[in-house]
Amino acid sequence: MNELLTPAVFAIQSRYNGQVSEFRDEVTLLVPAEKIIAATTTLRDEFDFDMLSAETAVDYCPQTTPRFHMVYIFYSTKTHQYITFRAPLNGDNPSIATMETVYPNANWREREIWDLMGIRFEGHSDLRRLLLPPNWEGHPLRKDYPLGYEEVQYTFNFDDIDLRKPKGVR
Repeated sequence: MNELLTPAVFAIQSRYNGQVSEFRDEVTLLVPAEKIIAATTTLRDEFDFDMLSAETAVDYCPQTTPRFHMVYIFYSTKTHQYITFRAPLNGDNPSIATMETVYPNANWREREIWDLMGIRFEGHSDLRRLLLPPNWEGHPLRKDYPLGYEEVQYTFNFDDIDLRKPKGVR
C-alpha cells in the first residue's frame, strides 16, 4: 500500500469499522452504509481527498445478500492518490444518505443511479429521473428487470419462433 494512503486507510478502518482490500495497488475500503457520510467527511477534511471522482452502484443479483454495493472513488488533488469506498445495501428498498452534503457533484450521479438502479438517496435535493421518462416503471439496470426482447430467428430455431409469432404479421 502506498505510504501516503496508510494514515487515511488506518483512520477509516479504525473509526468506522472499514474493511480494507488491496488489488494491484488499488485500495478499497468496505464501509457500513450508515457510516459513509462520516467516513467521507473525515477523508475530505483530514486527508485532503477533495474530489468525488466517480459514484456508481453494483447489483449482484436478487438472491445475494447484500444485493447492492454503492461504489465511490475519491481523488486527492494534493497527493494525487485515489481511494475507493464500497457500501453494502440490502435488496429491499435500498437507500443510503446522499453524498451531496460532502461532495456537491454527487447530485446528478445519484439521480442517474436512482433512475437506473432504484437506490434511494436520503436527503437528496432533487431525486427524480434523469435519463428515463418520469412515468417509466422500474429500474432497467437491475438484474431482475425484464429484458423484453424478441429472440433472433435462425435456421435452427425458425419453426419454434414462427409458431410464437402473431399470424398476419410477417
